[in-house]
Amino acid sequence: MFSDKFILLLIVTLRFFLVINGGGETTCQKVTVIREILSNGFHRDLLTKVELAAVEHTAGCGVIFKEHLPRGLYVDPYQLTSLQQHNVTEVLLLDHIDVEAPEYLSLEHTLLVYAKPDPECDGCFSATVPIHTRYHRPSEQHEEALVNLLNPQLLVRCNTGLLLKMCQVYPEEDAPCSVKDSTTCRWTGVMFKPVPELILQVPVGLKQHELVVCTVTFLATLFSSVFVLAAVWKYGQFYI
Repeated sequence: MFSDKFILLLIVTLRFFLVINGGGETTCQKVTVIREILSNGFHRDLLTKVELAAVEHTAGCGVIFKEHLPRGLYVDPYQLTSLQQHNVTEVLLLDHIDVEAPEYLSLEHTLLVYAKPDPECDGCFSATVPIHTRYHRPSEQHEEALVNLLNPQLLVRCNTGLLLKMCQVYPEEDAPCSVKDSTTCRWTGVMFKPVPELILQVPVGLKQHELVVCTVTFLATLFSSVFVLAAVWKYGQFYI
């Protein structure tokens, strides 16, 4: 008795050879991923959208975008918790994140973004995640630093018929069924059409401005402290 995994692998292999030989070019459903950065500045939104296949096959499907953020970017765990409570977005963090650390003292981190069905597109799933850029070291010449955001891995948990229509799949891997359910499910990695990497421009200070910035910051802090102390002395109540 053959296992279900062996049968699935055999069918996928046969369909793959049919496509190569020109007999099944219209069988494979192209998986399309769209990526976009919304807003400007240090606080932005990452929109990721995927179109799987024909509508009749996507009912009950689950989709995960496995994101690998470089050290120049981070997500705020507290913000994500608030968004999850309001059912806005569902993100599971796989690494510890220090939201205060600058870029040169940070590490890359991975997160699982659970996409939701897109009501404006049949057979589509989308997710929007707020991302933040970290402060970089001052530069000698450039006023901007570039941060490259790589494409995510696409994990799908669906019926066998849809996966066969995609033709090319990666090996399965275990991941939580959902953010609220720690039970492990089997997810299938799916290939998609190449998407250009997103490049974010981050403002960077110039080293030649260091003396001016430090001087102005010190004077502003000093004057503010003096003003606060004067107000306390004038309007405060002191008891001996």
